[in-house]
Order: sequence, then structure tokens, then C-alpha cells
Amino acid sequence: MKRLQARRVICFLLFLILASPQALPMAQDRPRLFFREDWKEIPPAKPVTQEHINNSELTMTRYGPGESGIKKSHHDSPPDDPWYIWSGEAEGNWAIALRHKNAWVDLRGMAKIRWRSKQAGFRQLHVLLKLANGMWLVSDQCDDQSSDWRIKEFNVSDIHWRQLDIKKILEGPWEQKPDLSRVDEIGWTDLMSGGGSNACSRVDWIEVYGTAIPRKN
Repeated sequence: MKRLQARRVICFLLFLILASPQALPMAQDRPRLFFREDWKEIPPAKPVTQEHINNSELTMTRYGPGESGIKKSHHDSPPDDPWYIWSGEAEGNWAIALRHKNAWVDLRGMAKIRWRSKQAGFRQLHVLLKLANGMWLVSDQCDDQSSDWRIKEFNVSDIHWRQLDIKKILEGPWEQKPDLSRVDEIGWTDLMSGGGSNACSRVDWIEVYGTAIPRKN
């Protein structure tokens, strides 16, 4: 009888341990897709505008002295050429960012940012963030030159951040402990002007995985 009671106690304790939030599988801690943008399949245009945004919950803003040169591009050949954002005709540093109309995003924990891109020349594409307090950040990690389209995934927790001058699109000092609990805009820049097809950045699509935080009215 004592052995049976002991087994019951052990089983009950195991149940409590396994049922605790800390014991849940790691996969349950991974945030869901917050947004994806994959540009409308309509004729190319320079500059890219809100008309080219496929996700109705997003607004797009161009930044920097070269912002008017950011193009939504596409070519009929090769047949699998995507509709993408292209920096080749930007006559100065540039950036582009997306903002969810109804929510901030919490990018702490296991948040991720993924995109499909192709850079040419010395261009290195960096993530940029605008925090709820108005501060802009640019990532130390980047996506560099590639001979073909490829998917790059950033673990946000692994990134170190510098402050960003959003008017000039220039990196500033390191920001040691940025508050990523409420991120207002998410985008990208290569911190350089365009140089045609041989020196440019291209983005086919972007996905952000994080926890939605409803905006205050």
C-alpha cells in the first residue's frame, strides 16, 4: 500500500512539472508570423509606393536622400523573375520600412526576421527597426553578395544594434540594451547609394515573426 501511494505521489509531481509553462516544448515559445510582404504583381515603378504593398495591414515609408530611387522591379525574362524592391537607381543612401497599422511587435525572445534577397557588388543588407520611443536601430548582421536569390533568417536575439540617423541613413553609436518589446517599423538598408545592376540590393519578400502588441488608440 505504501509503495502504491508513493507511486501516486511521484506521478502527481511529474504531472505538475510537465504541466508547468517552463516545461512546455520550446516550439510553443516560438512566436507566430506577425506579417509577410510579397509585393503586388503589377508593373514596375519608381519610386515604389503604397500601391505596391500586398498586405492591406501594412504601410510603407521610404527614407533617406536616395529614397526616390527605390524601385519596385520585375523582368519578364527569366520567367521566374520575382516582383522585388531594387536599390540600383538610388542616388544616395536609402531605407525602406513597413509598419503594421494595428499593432506593434515584440521582437524579444525567439523572434525572427526572414527575407529572400540578392545583393550585388559590395552591398550588405541590414535590418532596421524603429522603436515605439522613436529611436531607429540598424543591425550589425547583414546579408551580403549572392549570385542568386537566397533566403536569409535572422535570430533577433543574436543581433547587436547601432543607432541609425534616419534622415541621412548613417549608423551611429552602439545601443547596448534596446527595448524591443514594442517595435513600430521594420525594414532594411544597405547604407549605400545604388550603382545599377552591378552594385545594388534586391528584396523579393520579408517575414517577421514576433508577438503582436495592440496599438493604443
